[in-house]
Amino acid sequence: MYLKHLTIGGFKSFAKKGELEFSAPITAIVGPNGSGKSNVAESFRFVLGEQSVKGMRAKKGADLIFNGSDSTSRGNKASVSVVLDNTQRVFPVDFDEIVLERTVHRDGQNEYLINNSKVRLKDVQELLSAANIGPTGHHIISQGEADRILSASAKERREMIEDALGLKVFQYKKIEAEKKLKKTSENVEKVQSLRREVAPHLRFLERQVKKIERSIALRGELTTVYSEYLKREDTYIAHHSDRLKLERTEPSQKLEDLKVQLTRAKEVLSESENDEKSGELVSLEEQISAVRAERQTLLRKSGQLEGQVGFLERRIRQAQEKSTSESEAPIPIGEVKKVLSEIERQVDKAVQSSDASLLQRALSDVVHTFKKFVQNASGVVVISTDTEEKELKEIAKELQENEKDIVDLSVKEEKLSGQYEALKTSIEAESQESREAEREVFRIVGEQRECENLISRIDSELSVLERDRNEFKRELQEAVTLIGSGASQYFGFEIVTDGEVVSNEVIVAEERSVQRERRRELEKMKIRLEELGGANEDIEKEYKEVKERDEFLVHEIADLETSIEKLEALIKELTDQLNEQFVAGIDKIGAEFNRFFALMFGGGEAKLMRVKPKIKRKKKGEDEFGEEIEIDEEVEDEEAQEGIELSVKLPNKKVTGLDMLSGGERALTSIALIFAMSQINPPLFIILDETDAALDEANSRRYGDMIEALAQKSQLILITHNRETMSRAGILYGVTMGGDGVSKLLSVKFDEAAAVAK
Repeated sequence: MYLKHLTIGGFKSFAKKGELEFSAPITAIVGPNGSGKSNVAESFRFVLGEQSVKGMRAKKGADLIFNGSDSTSRGNKASVSVVLDNTQRVFPVDFDEIVLERTVHRDGQNEYLINNSKVRLKDVQELLSAANIGPTGHHIISQGEADRILSASAKERREMIEDALGLKVFQYKKIEAEKKLKKTSENVEKVQSLRREVAPHLRFLERQVKKIERSIALRGELTTVYSEYLKREDTYIAHHSDRLKLERTEPSQKLEDLKVQLTRAKEVLSESENDEKSGELVSLEEQISAVRAERQTLLRKSGQLEGQVGFLERRIRQAQEKSTSESEAPIPIGEVKKVLSEIERQVDKAVQSSDASLLQRALSDVVHTFKKFVQNASGVVVISTDTEEKELKEIAKELQENEKDIVDLSVKEEKLSGQYEALKTSIEAESQESREAEREVFRIVGEQRECENLISRIDSELSVLERDRNEFKRELQEAVTLIGSGASQYFGFEIVTDGEVVSNEVIVAEERSVQRERRRELEKMKIRLEELGGANEDIEKEYKEVKERDEFLVHEIADLETSIEKLEALIKELTDQLNEQFVAGIDKIGAEFNRFFALMFGGGEAKLMRVKPKIKRKKKGEDEFGEEIEIDEEVEDEEAQEGIELSVKLPNKKVTGLDMLSGGERALTSIALIFAMSQINPPLFIILDETDAALDEANSRRYGDMIEALAQKSQLILITHNRETMSRAGILYGVTMGGDGVSKLLSVKFDEAAAVAK
């Protein structure tokens, strides 16, 4: 006997503790109507985990607790415990005896215990499902529920039969897998939502990182170009400066010697001809020398001013080029909201009016507002060059004045030279005696003039080189600012063209226009570098973090999708197993159902049929006039789960459906089906609450024979008024109720009573 003992305390009408022992295959519980005997069946439902209070004839949990009477106070809790035998390890726990207990309190709180250890309801359900036991299974048929299997729908009838076949474990696993599948699908959606949220920011960071990478690449290219440019410039300036200084040494020394010779010649001339014309000639020569010296000074100053003008013009040109490039700075959200608010105001005002001209004007205002916003927010960077332009104007003005002074001095020098030549001719005509001294003076002055012109040319070239040197120094400082201190190591850079190292001789012989072209390309690269911006470690770090998070989310989605595939495969496998065992079980139950039905009715036939639910579908047809119309037709839903329908044929009667059966016939049919279900997968125990109430005496005997056969496989607890049923029981419990409204138990063991009677 798997069911050994039941203890009821405070449950419904059992105010005091009552105990029932089940030591016989069939135990009957009898008593008058209203005595509380059906509460015993409900106590089984309660302790096995029934959650529907309505199924136990109550409205709320507190209704299950004894509510008191005139002479007995009400209880604070209801408790039911059942003792199950587990010596054959039907239940998956290592105990020979299992005690299940459930207690409900007035506040609705429930407690579940297994062998005095608190557990969850889920733990109780999992323990009982291993033995195909549950609070609402086919093994507990309460009063009035025998007919439920006949009046149930095809789908509900399938669920009852699945429960009887022990397929509940597959249902639990399938439901659990479907819950996990739903939860996993929700998690996939959440993770995908997170990826969608991160994606715009990640794309922005990718663009920024690409700009940084382009900036780094351009900086590397700029380093190479800068090194070549600086190496060439430094080599060129140094070589030609040294060359010109060396070339200037000889004429400078010669000029100094000529000055000494001129002084001596003038002394000789003064001695030989000391007149006014000679003095005037010497004075003119001195004036010409002074004018030439001043003009050379102004020429050098002009070279310096031209260098400054070139530098300022380049600075202004760079600023203007930068001003024409659009910035990629983001538009502030506040500006966007402000423009959106203005457009909404204009549109709302136009919508409220039905005037077409006002609508046209509103559309024009919206377009104008948006164009103005785009124009203002286009991101054009304007760099002020007022200071440089002001300085350029001042230097240009100074250069212009300096050039004017040079021209004036040239005119003055030409005038003095003319006077000098005229005076010299006059002196030559007047004085033949001093001709030799004069010729010496003229020779010295001529050579002096040649030396001065040569020195002037060299100084002019040196001035240009000095200007280039100043530009070189400024360029070197800018290079250090842009590409770092490594720019100052340009002198170790090797210039390679067509696989060969370029020598210094080739560098110094190159046309300056080629180097100026390199300078222009260098300026363009610097502008592009400034537009791209420099490296930003924070951006790179954030990009790395966001990229790693996105990769983690991708990995999570892949894992979740793999889990979904496995769960879908598990659900399909469970469904296939359930359908396979269900089909096999239906055939067996159908055979037993037909056998029990024939025993109950003395013949006849009963069948179980698997059917698909019907659905309505539109199809095209023709009406009586031949016109095409849509007609509703019922067809089987191929994707839906099969249900179970019953077909019965009574002996000597034509019955076309279950609705035509009488009350007794329905009771016999439902009993036959319940017993058939119990034969295929016999439960540990079956509780039948007055299922024989509608049977006559002849059928009661048949019913008694069947429960004795059923008791060979399952332990039976019968709640009955039927004497024939009582006679088949080994233990008889009587339930009585006195004036205090409390149910009491009386017991009789027929085997012991028969022994005493003998």
